[in-house]
Amino acid sequence: MELAGIGPGPMCAMLLADMGADVVRVDRTEPSDLGSPIDPRFDVTSRGRRSIALNLKSQPGREVVLRLIDRADILIEGFRPGVTERLSLGPDACLKRNPRLVYGRMTGFGQDGVLAQAAGHDLNYIALSGALHAIGPRHGPPIPPLNLIGDYGGGALYLAMGMLAALVERERSGQGQVVDAAMVEGAASLMAVFYGRAAAGLWTFERGENILDGGAPYYAVYQTRDGLYVSIAAIENKFFAELAQRIGLDQSFVPRQNDRSLWPELREKLTTIFKTKTRDEWCAVLEGTDACFAPVLSMAEAPMHRHNASRDVFVNDAGYYQPAPAPRFSRTANATPGPVPQLGAHTREVLAELGYGAPDIEALRAAGAIK
Repeated sequence: MELAGIGPGPMCAMLLADMGADVVRVDRTEPSDLGSPIDPRFDVTSRGRRSIALNLKSQPGREVVLRLIDRADILIEGFRPGVTERLSLGPDACLKRNPRLVYGRMTGFGQDGVLAQAAGHDLNYIALSGALHAIGPRHGPPIPPLNLIGDYGGGALYLAMGMLAALVERERSGQGQVVDAAMVEGAASLMAVFYGRAAAGLWTFERGENILDGGAPYYAVYQTRDGLYVSIAAIENKFFAELAQRIGLDQSFVPRQNDRSLWPELREKLTTIFKTKTRDEWCAVLEGTDACFAPVLSMAEAPMHRHNASRDVFVNDAGYYQPAPAPRFSRTANATPGPVPQLGAHTREVLAELGYGAPDIEALRAAGAIK
């Protein structure tokens, strides 16, 4: 079950629903400020679950949650530390009710620590982890990388992984536990390789000076004649040699690929070469080769690319393209993503499953405990 929130919580619940979990989302009955309004049809991270609308400030509403907890394997909540405790729905109360429950908590700074109660968003969390400082142009400011690193990479994915690990452990111990997932910590974990390279003297803290941050001319984005872009990631020398041969780059650059004194000249040469053809013309020359090449596609273009189409990377059952479930399994194939529920669409259905009769449900509705 998911206590409705924004950002990483819904994304985490979407991932589980995509894998086949029966996710019941507890939505609020009253208006809230959970992000900007969006037509429910397009709220992709809410897909594939059932919605029950409860007033958690009412005792009858909280009792419904506790009855859901009796049957749940996992609970996901993304409030500030202490909020669910004040609602009498904190880990102690829930684990007392269901000792096998995995209680997943998603926050920016964690359940304790100096900043635990501070408000924030993805950009703040990745700023504190060291990730934001590393992303951006040389001599320019850090660039926000959407909210992929904190909310979704360091948040939703780490929470999902932690809860699934807790489920595996539960099979041995028979006991549930709390999973404290903090986006600062997840984002820091994603930076592990770079902290290691920095300690080894192989990574500078200046942006745009390293192999993977745009500093290396053979790992960069270049504009084409039609104003579009292509990506080059020919890190290994054999791949760079193939790139050089296919685009007509002077072969003298190949053995000195990692000579940093040569990088400004190499970047200038590559910039000039890639502006001689359109993006599609470069695709005809380089796509599918070992030159480590791909066109830079917009979100409108990506679903149409022949590789993505061949793998059904995107689906269009809702009348628009959205990413298909990932990853894939050899024996238990992923189902088509379920629809996004209207708020409270499954309230009566779920209450009936919990043993509430029609008069009970009507009494909850009349009391404002459900919607």
